[in-house]
Amino acid sequence: MNVWRTASALGLLSGFTLAGCQNATDPVSMEESYTAARAAMVREQLAAPTRGIRHPGVLRAMGKVPRHRFMPESERRSAYADSPRPIGHGQTISQPYVVAFMTEKLDPQPSDRVLEIGTGLGYQAAVLAELVAEVYTIEIVEPLARAAEATLRELNYTNVHVRAADGYLGWPEKAPFDAVIVTCAPEHVPQPLVDQLKDGGRLIIPVGGHFSQELVLLRKQGEEVRREAVLPVRFVPMTGRAQQAAEP
Repeated sequence: MNVWRTASALGLLSGFTLAGCQNATDPVSMEESYTAARAAMVREQLAAPTRGIRHPGVLRAMGKVPRHRFMPESERRSAYADSPRPIGHGQTISQPYVVAFMTEKLDPQPSDRVLEIGTGLGYQAAVLAELVAEVYTIEIVEPLARAAEATLRELNYTNVHVRAADGYLGWPEKAPFDAVIVTCAPEHVPQPLVDQLKDGGRLIIPVGGHFSQELVLLRKQGEEVRREAVLPVRFVPMTGRAQQAAEP
């Protein structure tokens, strides 16, 4: 559910679309084309020197998860392009680089239990599921949540749990979490998400208004929460009654 970054700040790479694969109409040929596009995405967009994603697990997950399966049919030929794409209901699937960057910054560990806010159609959750023990993901748009749940089930991601709810409040009955990742932008860091972090936990979240947002990484150490500004971004805003009630 999210985002967009200026190509000039990241180093412009064109990405890979299936526009040149017009003859790949049977399912086997199409899957081969998607596999080639996914490999090119990892090589040219993520691991390239101008981008610098180095975490081997993240690169492996991005090379495995079929991003096209988490997109509407009408968008699948652009599934591995270097850009966000619309997924309906005014939402987007993030640029692949942003998914990889946020995942790497979260420092996922095999035993981690991770909370995601903003499921969209489930792509980020699937990437996390390749790296951690359990993913709990919340999407406020119920049709997206249900579609994500179905796709994740079809792809056998049994360690992902989907809830249609207001993500600002988190998932308190499943807390505490080793890490929290937020893919929509509130105007401030929701306190419930900080409260649901374990001691030593990490939270990565875009914060700000419609036109000025900063991706920030928080680390919880006892009663102290250390905050690091990572980079400027532009995500869809967080919505929901709890978010509105918390605004000053």
